[in-house]
Amino acid sequence: MMQESSPHDQHTPVSQTVGKAMMAFVEQLFPICRSITGNGVRRTLEILQRFIPLQVHEIPPGTKVLDWSVPREWNIRDAYIARDDGARVVDFAANNLHIVQYSRPIDTTMRLAELRPHLHSLPDQPDWIPYRTSYYAENWGFCLTHRQLSNLTDGIYRVVIDSDLGPGHLTYGELLIPGETKDTVLFSCHICHPSLANDNLSGIAVATMLARHIQTLRPRYSYRFLFIPGTIGSLTWLARNEDKVGQIVHGLVLSCLGDAGGMTY
Repeated sequence: MMQESSPHDQHTPVSQTVGKAMMAFVEQLFPICRSITGNGVRRTLEILQRFIPLQVHEIPPGTKVLDWSVPREWNIRDAYIARDDGARVVDFAANNLHIVQYSRPIDTTMRLAELRPHLHSLPDQPDWIPYRTSYYAENWGFCLTHRQLSNLTDGIYRVVIDSDLGPGHLTYGELLIPGETKDTVLFSCHICHPSLANDNLSGIAVATMLARHIQTLRPRYSYRFLFIPGTIGSLTWLARNEDKVGQIVHGLVLSCLGDAGGMTY
């Protein structure tokens, strides 16, 4: 378990102390396979609760949120493509980006020609694993580097995805820090991406530490922080909180804050 750094360390500048804490925070969250629903989101929010008093909401599938519906919950335990000798040529255990998110379960064998339509790579970036999803259309697939794809030879492959898609909940976290006025500054960040540091563990880390800091102040505005799955999370919060929308006077979505480029808003 990571140790939380104190912002009052006498020997280290505050910015360095907080920066190291944020990096350790991101490193802890990085291996978790998150999606728009599922246990990865819950585990992520549980870690956030060590830093800030998040209220966690669970919304059952089929719930109408404006003109959308909350989808079924997806969880995955393992996935791989193996040659006939058992050697895994693509392995979810090695990198959780290897699976197309929301892939349905499968356990079968097939020739490479049949498998190819379910394989996704980036020819322009032969060493990168793409990130693909199939949230709202039942399907399955794998993502791999183009170099891996080019090295696959014709033959029989075993294809296994140990996942389930069924009853459960959409989960999101929320923290309201009351101020002198009900006029509210809203910060939100998406928590639905797996091992993607900049998009969006950077946003999660900044939002968490910013909320932690604001809690030590006596702010004039109220501050609301949302840790939500992309799109469907925003719709879900809006559908459940229409009476609070009029209180929002400023808002920012925090994402892609970890690269060397300038800030944009």
